Amino acid sequence: MFKKYRIELKLTQEALADKSNLNTRTIQRIENGEEVPSVETLAKLVIALNIKDKDLVNYIKEFNYKK
Repeated sequence: MFKKYRIELKLTQEALADKSNLNTRTIQRIENGEEVPSVETLAKLVIALNIKDKDLVNYIKEFNYKK
């Protein structure tokens, strides 16, 4: 989901990292499914990418089903 939004906004991973005040490697790990974002990181990404409520809810539901 995060990569889709980032690409739609024509942001590089580095630009998203700057915009969200996160490390570029953190962005890479999240996009590659290597890391699950903390609540704080998730909030930063939601704000930086202007993620829609329904997409966020679907992401959370999908994550819960994977448990």
